[in-house]
Amino acid sequence: MAGHSHWANIKHKKAANDAKRGKVWSKVSRALIVAAKNGGGDPDQNLTLRYAIDKAKAANLPKDTIANAIKKGTGDLDGQEFVDVLYEGYGSGGIAIMAQSLTDNRNRTAPEIRRVFEKRGGTMGATGCVSYMFAKKGLFVIEANGKDEDEVMEIALEAGAEDFNAEGNTFEITCEADDFNAIKQELADKGIEVAVAELSMLAADSIEITDEDHARKILALIEDLEDHDDVQDVYSNFDISETLAEKIQG
Repeated sequence: MAGHSHWANIKHKKAANDAKRGKVWSKVSRALIVAAKNGGGDPDQNLTLRYAIDKAKAANLPKDTIANAIKKGTGDLDGQEFVDVLYEGYGSGGIAIMAQSLTDNRNRTAPEIRRVFEKRGGTMGATGCVSYMFAKKGLFVIEANGKDEDEVMEIALEAGAEDFNAEGNTFEITCEADDFNAIKQELADKGIEVAVAELSMLAADSIEITDEDHARKILALIEDLEDHDDVQDVYSNFDISETLAEKIQG
């Protein structure tokens, strides 16, 4: 696969999110509201909403809460108004970082995000300064655990996958965003359990970080951004090894 392995970084993110369930629930609820507002409340007709529902279920958000968030988006219940804003900037060493946010107050959120960048040795840049480096893709991570690599690769590619990569004990599949749901369904139909299935902004090229102090600084910036109430997702072009990620987490 062109680019780099995302698994070490995903595991780091998942571990952080698991410790902050209440905040995660708030964020997935907000995503449901905006998706329903922009595309309607029927997930069969609104792929963005379908994806938001999948994320909400993965976060164990209660069914009633999901339903109420959708109703707030469609106007059937009163709710806050949110707008989608992408904040872009650089971490130390020129690492490109994007923070996808849903905010009800741009005038509050922008300076707060700027301070997060600056606190960790980064800088927030102008619109478009790093987004050109990324493309929206579907990303699947499958833990190998004895699965036949050729079989999984054949299933993925026949379903429309763009790329397949075996990395350590994992298989990584990337695809065009429009093919995400079809591949997800095909993997499920074939009984292949996925550890990660998400639409993501993936960098065409990556910067490998081998210095532990630098890695800690970048991961601290990523975590601080992800911890902000208005930030939904953070994307970057850094690459650290699974060994280094585990050393930092441990």
